[in-house]
Amino acid sequence: MDDPQEFARQVFASQPFSQFIGAQLASSGPGSAELRLPIVDHLKQQHGFVHGGVLSYLADNAITFAGGLALGGNALTSEYKINYLKPAVGSLLIARAQAKAAGKRQAVCQCEVFAVKDGVETLCALAQGTVVSATS
Repeated sequence: MDDPQEFARQVFASQPFSQFIGAQLASSGPGSAELRLPIVDHLKQQHGFVHGGVLSYLADNAITFAGGLALGGNALTSEYKINYLKPAVGSLLIARAQAKAAGKRQAVCQCEVFAVKDGVETLCALAQGTVVSATS
């Protein structure tokens, strides 16, 4: 992997589901990733909050990108846990993930998911997961 950011952009662009829901890879670096998703009506549940599955997708994908970049290539989520803290309302979701520890075969990552309303970020969910190299 000569250029990790270009690698991340190519992988993200090849994800049909990410494209379908309108997610964007805002930034990536060694062991980190930020995903963004505009909040639109079809991502909401019956109370007007963003559906938990959408928050979960963002956390899972951000964790996998952060872990994959820390491991130096293609990766898969082995497991993750998410805590929903507050209802997600506003105009934008931001998921920021970092690899907290990486070895040869796996990385442990954390992710914070924020909802942005009127320019203010509110922490909506916390997630932690383990990412494994897809070539293992």
